[in-house]
Amino acid sequence: MVICIPKEIMTSENRVAATPETVEKFVTDGHTVYIEAGAGHPSFHEDSAYIEAGATILHDTEALFEKADVILKVKEPLFNERIGKHEVDMMHEGQYLITFIHPASPGNHEMVRKLANQGVIALTLDGVPRISRAQNLDALTSMSTCAGYKGILMAANDLASFMPQMFTAVGQIKPAKVLVIGVGVAGLQALATARRLGAITYAADIRPAAAEQATSLGAKVIDTGVPEELAIADGGYAKKLPADVLSKERELLFPTIKEMDVVFCSALVPGKVAPIIITEDMVKEMKLGSVIVDISIDQGGNCAITPPGGKERKHGVMINGIKNIPGLLPNSSTWMFAQNIYHLVKYLTHDGEIQLDMNDEICSSILVTRDHQIVHTGTLEAMNA
Repeated sequence: MVICIPKEIMTSENRVAATPETVEKFVTDGHTVYIEAGAGHPSFHEDSAYIEAGATILHDTEALFEKADVILKVKEPLFNERIGKHEVDMMHEGQYLITFIHPASPGNHEMVRKLANQGVIALTLDGVPRISRAQNLDALTSMSTCAGYKGILMAANDLASFMPQMFTAVGQIKPAKVLVIGVGVAGLQALATARRLGAITYAADIRPAAAEQATSLGAKVIDTGVPEELAIADGGYAKKLPADVLSKERELLFPTIKEMDVVFCSALVPGKVAPIIITEDMVKEMKLGSVIVDISIDQGGNCAITPPGGKERKHGVMINGIKNIPGLLPNSSTWMFAQNIYHLVKYLTHDGEIQLDMNDEICSSILVTRDHQIVHTGTLEAMNA
């Protein structure tokens, strides 16, 4: 296959979908690899290293897209301001696109429709199921680790006060209080990082097992009031809650949220729009100078007023909806991402080309568009809603 890796064009995105190490593996597997010139520079991988690994460097972005059987990206396709074209418009029928698409997010619906219209076979990395045989394919887990760590550092940077307890000549300053909503991989890393920084930590998750893990990290668990039978889907994921149950969860969390200095939001339902946990009215009652870091924004966000892709102070609260937090750790996150995507391509490839077995849970979970149709269940539900 001809595998092409373009330079990421999202603002401040410093990752790339392949390292010289994974390029060498692709070439050893018999594939031809093209890299857009400078694609690895922000993550400290020089063009010369890719050439040494067996790749060909291309300066022409449109030619790169044209050549590809498979396009490997980090972020969803966007409009390329430099050449005046949307990345999807440079794709063609039968081409495979493998990247984080987050297709259920309302902001991505038009782009997903364009992919279907172009005849692109789009595979989304956020759909990889968290099962034992998919662990080395799971880029979402890898990037969640980065987001949990870096997200808390960003919160500390925006916070109007110290994170740890401080003893000064003029008196004692109490430690910050940090609530993590959604204690998956990112949430656990966020709790661990906040605790390292000296904060008092709290956690909320509708899944009892996740709450138990939070306790093991020293967090006080806040009861969400969600019955276990409504909380857990196959594979241990969180379920989409009925509206009345979600409303009750908000009521129970609200007294704690009002007391927090930092609220880290990472509650997700795989393949679906993220649940709204914090309404605008709740934000209005939060402490002045407090911070919300909403890493669920790729799937719509857990806070109703999170600014997608940026951060903004609203009602005295700094709300951070930056979408590419792992890109702020470009070297570590690129290394992890590139390994995941290499293993996924290798898993899907048979007799030298990608072949999708729709009886395979991994294939059926990641497929978004095929044969000019949108086939991703969570996306279709979100579009109909």
